[in-house]
Amino acid sequence: MGGTSTSSQTSTSQTAPWSTATPALNGILGGINALTPSAGLNATEQGAINQLVSNAQSGNPYAGAIGSAATGLLGGGGANANNPAIAQNLSAYQSALAPYADGSMIGNNTALQSQLGTAASDATNQINSAFAAAGRDGSPGNSQALARGIMQAEAPVIAGQYNQDVSNQLNAANALYGAGNSTYGLLNADQTAANTNLQDGANLAATALQAQNYAPNAVLSAEQQAFNIPASNYTTLLGAVSPVAQAFGTTNGSGTATQTASPIQDFATLMSGLGSLGTGLKNGATGASGWNSLLFGGS
Repeated sequence: MGGTSTSSQTSTSQTAPWSTATPALNGILGGINALTPSAGLNATEQGAINQLVSNAQSGNPYAGAIGSAATGLLGGGGANANNPAIAQNLSAYQSALAPYADGSMIGNNTALQSQLGTAASDATNQINSAFAAAGRDGSPGNSQALARGIMQAEAPVIAGQYNQDVSNQLNAANALYGAGNSTYGLLNADQTAANTNLQDGANLAATALQAQNYAPNAVLSAEQQAFNIPASNYTTLLGAVSPVAQAFGTTNGSGTATQTASPIQDFATLMSGLGSLGTGLKNGATGASGWNSLLFGGS
């Protein structure tokens, strides 16, 4: 069965840079140390952030206008405001053309009477003059010729006016139909514009809400910059210093070692001790002190 021996030790090691590079490293580290106090916000940066905060707290100057525009667009943006006037124009147009479109003006043209009177008068004078010259004025033939002459004189006038009245009726009907379509087109266009304005208002509502939230969001952004700028500067400095500190630092360590001897090693130790015993006996070592000196190295 082998014996056991235990030992422990503590060591300290220090890594130093190449001596030639030491001045340069010291200069770099000195520069970094000099930058450390200025890694925080300087006066210019703090002033800019203060201005951002002030502007933010004042709010978005266009928030009210944007909100009003959104409200107006959500109500149609006034696209339907002229609809009553458009409808009134159509109604007035229909009223004006109604007598012509419904046929009540056919044969009811007051100017026709004077034309017929003129035609009848001319025919009467011409026929009566002819019969008077023949000495037959007032005769049955005169009356018959006069009636036929008046009819022949008036018939083209009446027929022409009838045709004109019918044409006017058709034109009035077509005009009313076109006016109705145009009016409905205008009303539909207005409604389409109102629907578009409604959609624009819905989209603008989000912008209006963003405008209302402008102040707190801007304040948060400015405050975040007030934190991020120094944090970024300190992080940069730390990134420059850490590798140097790690590369040229001092390392402390401790450890314990345990060793167990094999039977062969124990036998060799024993034989070595017996050899020492023999030598001691030869030299006259006696008594307990002699054995102690031989076995344990005592005196």
